[in-house]
Amino acid sequence: NNEYNTPGADYFVKGSIANLMQQAPDIDTILLGCTHYPLLLPKIQQYLPPGIQLVTQGAIVAASLKNYLLRHPVIDEQCSKTGKMAFFTTDSAESFDSAAAIFFGKTVKSQHIAL
Repeated sequence: NNEYNTPGADYFVKGSIANLMQQAPDIDTILLGCTHYPLLLPKIQQYLPPGIQLVTQGAIVAASLKNYLLRHPVIDEQCSKTGKMAFFTTDSAESFDSAAAIFFGKTVKSQHIAL
């Protein structure tokens, strides 16, 4: 809802972390495995107690893909190296474009498709 940098986000992130720590105070590592967590990363880091390691999925996925392509050069050769992006959605293109622009930091134009 584009509220990742609002007082409401602070409220929910702070409360969620406090609840998590209350349930399991010996946590030493938290894995952020949801697609929207990168938007909340600064707030999560702000409210996370010291000494807890934070692991985000972006670097893990990128490293895994790089490793896969190194092990499968035939597939790597089929990948475009031009950097062109195309977006397709089964949902509202306007809603997708608005949300995707937050992640990419620029205007996104998607195409609606029916499956």
